[in-house]
Amino acid sequence: MGRRNVGESPLERSTLVSLDQKLALAKRCSHEGVVAGAKAAVVATIATAIPTLASVRMVPWAKANLNPTAQALIISTVAGMAYFIVADKTVLATARRNSFNSPDF
Repeated sequence: MGRRNVGESPLERSTLVSLDQKLALAKRCSHEGVVAGAKAAVVATIATAIPTLASVRMVPWAKANLNPTAQALIISTVAGMAYFIVADKTVLATARRNSFNSPDF
């Protein structure tokens, strides 16, 4: 009585190949989201830091009430939000595009 390996039958081998292809597609999709999110976070950081730091120097209320911790919190919150929003939208758009254009596995 010999024991058979899991991937021996042709049907099971094709299923494993299909799963590998889907996994590779998911990794690529998530990588695109990470890259797009990082780019958006850099842009958002610059776009937020300039007015925040300028207002602390010029506006009396901001100078009195926004210490360096508050300034960093404002800038990092906007950067984090931009990262997650853009990464999520990119992953969803890529998955949607791949679901319509994917060959039958």
